[in-house]
Amino acid sequence: MTGIDISPDAQGKVRDLYDLGDRLLLVASDRISAFDYILEDEIPYKGRVLTQLSCFWFELLDGVIENHLISADTKDLPEQFKPYEDYLRGRFMLVKKADMFPVECIVRGYLAGSGLKEYEREGTVCGIELPAGLVNSSKLENPIFTPSTKAEIGDHDENISFERTAELIGEEAATALRDLSIKVYSTARDHAAEQGIIIADTKFEFGTIGGKIILADEVLTPDSSRFWAVDSYVEGQEQPSFDKQFVRNWLNENWDRTGNPPRLPQDVIEKTSEKYIQAYERITGRTFEK
Repeated sequence: MTGIDISPDAQGKVRDLYDLGDRLLLVASDRISAFDYILEDEIPYKGRVLTQLSCFWFELLDGVIENHLISADTKDLPEQFKPYEDYLRGRFMLVKKADMFPVECIVRGYLAGSGLKEYEREGTVCGIELPAGLVNSSKLENPIFTPSTKAEIGDHDENISFERTAELIGEEAATALRDLSIKVYSTARDHAAEQGIIIADTKFEFGTIGGKIILADEVLTPDSSRFWAVDSYVEGQEQPSFDKQFVRNWLNENWDRTGNPPRLPQDVIEKTSEKYIQAYERITGRTFEK
């Protein structure tokens, strides 16, 4: 990883994980993934946006659900990471270890992405029947819980039904995750709306600590959510977004999905960085410090 030469114990598409025994150090890089590929180009400041926005949401949601965050303050960095303080500032979280559920908890408040494609084919999203006549970006009457499997890097996540989720983790846990996911989404949706942002859909990850379900990993970021501007929303069309949909759209126009993805042009890199920073600033009401 650029900026630190300690090898991580595990590595995701964006985050590097360091096992500290009873705790974990999560470091968000500027890597970006799309269509299950890690792209060759990085997006400046992306990892810091993801981390700082997650910390904002963890604080705001504290009365709704507990989370795994211990600290994101450089004074709490373990000694071996102190030499990398400048790089790590704003992009790391010291967190509690949790037993993670093997499903991604997706909540959709609007019809978009893979949900729209399934609806157009079958009138359903993850087996949930929806009213006829919905179009691209339609607001759903109520948010729906549409979980997926967690795929390894290079594999595809698979949308699954609630019933399949219950088979994987038990009906009691599946019901709890569904209810918590919709509660967390609804709380965040209402806050974001006040800031002029629509959270069209988002992905949560949950785990347990001491038998209690907690919110973990990243939360409500441009990597895990679709953010649209309230003032430019028009039902029936693709929405301008504050997330990596901008990169996906460019790839769809310039890549036939064979071989490795092409390099991103500099203007796409810069525009994507701007969109991530705009999402942070609009949702938090704070100025992002580069």
